[in-house]
Amino acid sequence: MTQDELKKLVAQAALNYVEEGSILGVGTGSTVDFFIDALKASGKNVPACVSSSVRSTKKLQALGYKVLDLNEVDEISVYVDGADEINPSFDMIKGGGGALTREKIVASVSKKFVCIADASKKVDVLGRFALPVEVIPMAVRAVAGKLRALGGDPVERDFTTDNGNRILDVRGLQIVDPKAMEATVNAIAGVVTVGLFAQRGADVLLLGTPEGVKTFIR
Repeated sequence: MTQDELKKLVAQAALNYVEEGSILGVGTGSTVDFFIDALKASGKNVPACVSSSVRSTKKLQALGYKVLDLNEVDEISVYVDGADEINPSFDMIKGGGGALTREKIVASVSKKFVCIADASKKVDVLGRFALPVEVIPMAVRAVAGKLRALGGDPVERDFTTDNGNRILDVRGLQIVDPKAMEATVNAIAGVVTVGLFAQRGADVLLLGTPEGVKTFIR
């Protein structure tokens, strides 16, 4: 099966976690794009969504979904999003699409985080995928120096986030303690947030494999 076929499998499987009549949290990325398409085709009753990016908001609205600002919402029952890497403890690296800060905010207020990913995203130790760090523009050079001191090789991405900030992609890290690394990087002055989702990891992992969708629950 192709990678896109695996993504479609997990996108379809995620529909089982959508609570009809409740506001749905929707993430960002290619796998989530398949999920949004599957959601529309399913006809499930979703009164409104909270989206983690302009990209997902535009896609949802184009398909007729109402998208609310998070400040209009008291609670999100389920948040569906992908991952760039996920380890056996359900800690993740996210931010390949540049929406890490909004993704982290929506995840933090959701009761259940359903991660949808193809088998290539499952790793034993995080860090093969470059770790994204969203940074206030004036702090890019200063933050890069701090990240080098942690053993990483930061490269500024040619990209501006929906929040008007820059991203440093940090290569060369083996992240054996994701919670500690998340806290350390977030404490650097000028960092908006790091693309480590360990303090608030996934609750359910739907993994697309050639044998079908495998479900893991934390």
